Amino acid sequence: MPITPIKKPQMNEQSEMIFGTRAVIEAIEAGKEIDKILVKRDMQSELSRELFAALKGTLIPVQRVPVERLNRITRKNHQGVIAYISSITYQRTEDLVPTLFEEGKNPVFLMLDGVTDVRNFGAIARTCECAGVDAIIIPTNNSAKVNADAIKTSAGALHTLPVCREKSLTSTIHYLKQCGFRVVAATEKGDYNYTDGQYTDPVCIIMGAEDKGVSYDHLALCDEWIKIPMTGKIESLNVSVAAGILIYEVFRQRGWE
Repeated sequence: MPITPIKKPQMNEQSEMIFGTRAVIEAIEAGKEIDKILVKRDMQSELSRELFAALKGTLIPVQRVPVERLNRITRKNHQGVIAYISSITYQRTEDLVPTLFEEGKNPVFLMLDGVTDVRNFGAIARTCECAGVDAIIIPTNNSAKVNADAIKTSAGALHTLPVCREKSLTSTIHYLKQCGFRVVAATEKGDYNYTDGQYTDPVCIIMGAEDKGVSYDHLALCDEWIKIPMTGKIESLNVSVAAGILIYEVFRQRGWE
């Protein structure tokens, strides 16, 4: 009986992806940073079971999609599985916080709740790196990916700024509060202007998507709700601009420590 050779991971230079069930399994087992995996909706095979066994315990998002979507991405033999490789190594908030405290830092984090535009994400990362923010926190799902566009817009900041990817922002907020962080939400429902907020202690600012804002579940956990005053006819700022305003207010209050 002929032996089928194991396929090596195949890279698409433009899309930063690998495809083929065995290739994706190998990438997972090798510890590659994977942004997401697309799996054919009706895929059922021994290899697919092996794939989901390899995914068990990881934070890699998996989407079941029609085969037509996979075919639009590549015409090569994807076998019903495509994975997008991350350009960076993600970190965990629970690993980073103790390290920062041990270094004697007074940490500043920025959490992005539902920000999916990669250029906004890149611009925010650039501002964070310039201002000395210690990390950006994003959810595993419903978040912009760290792809070539994001890195280019960040002017390379995403190669140096820690990005923590978390399965549950709710759990992360609880953890930060237990560690002594003040968690502050930027929202048009804010109780007072951002300049009246208090940011001198360890702080995490939460920014939401421009259309939906910070989710109510996360708002309910925050210590403060702040807003940026608006006097024009447009109701909201671009999220990257708003993030820049708030970040620099944090460091203004801290005397640029």
